[in-house]
Amino acid sequence: MAQGVCVITEFRDGAFRRVSFEVASEGKRLADALGEPLTAITLGDGVAAAAADLGQYGVEKVFAVDQPGLQDYLAETYAPVVAGLLQTLQPKVVLSAASVDGKDLSARVAARLGAGLAQDCTELQVEGGALKAKRPVYAGKALAWYEWADESWPQMASCRPNVMACLIIDSSKKAVVETPAVALSAAAKTRVVGVEAAAGKVDLAEAQVIISGGRGLKAPENFALLEELAQLLGGAVGASRAAVDAGWRPHAEQVGQTGKVVNPNLYMACGISGAIQHLAGMGSSKFIVAVNKDPEAPIFSKADYGVVADLFQFVPAFIEEVKKLKAAC
Repeated sequence: MAQGVCVITEFRDGAFRRVSFEVASEGKRLADALGEPLTAITLGDGVAAAAADLGQYGVEKVFAVDQPGLQDYLAETYAPVVAGLLQTLQPKVVLSAASVDGKDLSARVAARLGAGLAQDCTELQVEGGALKAKRPVYAGKALAWYEWADESWPQMASCRPNVMACLIIDSSKKAVVETPAVALSAAAKTRVVGVEAAAGKVDLAEAQVIISGGRGLKAPENFALLEELAQLLGGAVGASRAAVDAGWRPHAEQVGQTGKVVNPNLYMACGISGAIQHLAGMGSSKFIVAVNKDPEAPIFSKADYGVVADLFQFVPAFIEEVKKLKAAC
């Protein structure tokens, strides 16, 4: 009989990604509500040494598959391993991250298990001993609640990054680590030949502060203003589709329906009109500040704070005020 909650974590470049701790924290909350144990599955090269730290977030046991061939995420390699472990563990609920890799992996695993999967969830609840999930639909214009059929196994959901609370349950606690012997598929038709990472830049998906620019920046060199402000606030720079299509910023920085979905504590939109496709990518940010000289810009309907001003006057003045505040601290 299926029981317990299992979380699938992400281990990259020798460390767990923050979203893994968010998923583990949410898994602990659900496990407590169900009165059942919380376990984790993690794959990677060197992951076994770090796996015990998941105990801080309530994970009781970690099944760590630690092999050199798992250094980089590869669907053909990861999916059969995770699906096989879940077949053995038989958890009732499986949670993963709604990151780029997480959504790919969870969909493939769900297909292998014939399970129902709710992707990109913003809220999870236990009702009557069963899982309920809330997720955005129709490009974020509505939120829908989902339930699983009684016979569905397992109940799978992926959690949108920066939405679930990341809580340290007990900083002194360590999880029990088990390293199952798993043979990796030798028939993979693809391989990772290189990874081009933006050195020194904060990942948009995990950034707590994002300063985004759009067509109102007028030229690519003007993004230097936003870069300076983002650096002062310890955040990342984002861009609208118009700015990316114009060649001003790389696609990796695009926020929106055809870019990245982000959920920072602070999202500042500078010179962005607020097309529905852009709102779909940042509408769930905790605080939204819009800077636009057009008082009728759609972005103001979503903003918590609106500044009707020329961004080339406001942003430099704002930067100076931030510098003064930081100098006074």
